[in-house]
Amino acid sequence: MPILYQINVSDGGVPKRPVAGAHINRDGVEGDRQADTVHHGGPDRAVCLFSLEVIKNFQAEGHPIQPGSAGENLTISGLDWDEVVPGTRLAVGEDVQLEITSYTSPCDKNASWFKDGEFTRMLQSRHPGESRLYARVLSEGPVRAGDAVEVMHGSV
Repeated sequence: MPILYQINVSDGGVPKRPVAGAHINRDGVEGDRQADTVHHGGPDRAVCLFSLEVIKNFQAEGHPIQPGSAGENLTISGLDWDEVVPGTRLAVGEDVQLEITSYTSPCDKNASWFKDGEFTRMLQSRHPGESRLYARVLSEGPVRAGDAVEVMHGSV
């Protein structure tokens, strides 16, 4: 069963650090801030998600990335990341519902997490299924590491 492996926040920039729990509202994860609000944040980019399995694959390639390093708010384990595309809706914990809005564009702030600074390793157009994703918040509420994550089928 897919789970919320880690919740990550920062006072701006990367890496984001793990917290045991947080409240997610329409603006994103409470306690988190983006250093660059032109390219990050806002209602359609309120929450950034990434796959633990993709991170582990990057580590196996020798990249020194860790959960939260790339700036994701929610690190999720057990989802088929190839199937999580814009328009997909996810339930996280008992209350939170998210809708995937877009793939993220990696920036040079992530260069140190990749061998030879090759941060475009997480660029969707070059490596489909290995990108972080942005989501809008459909339903607010608390989340904790270990919460169930499921793909929602049908209408909300």
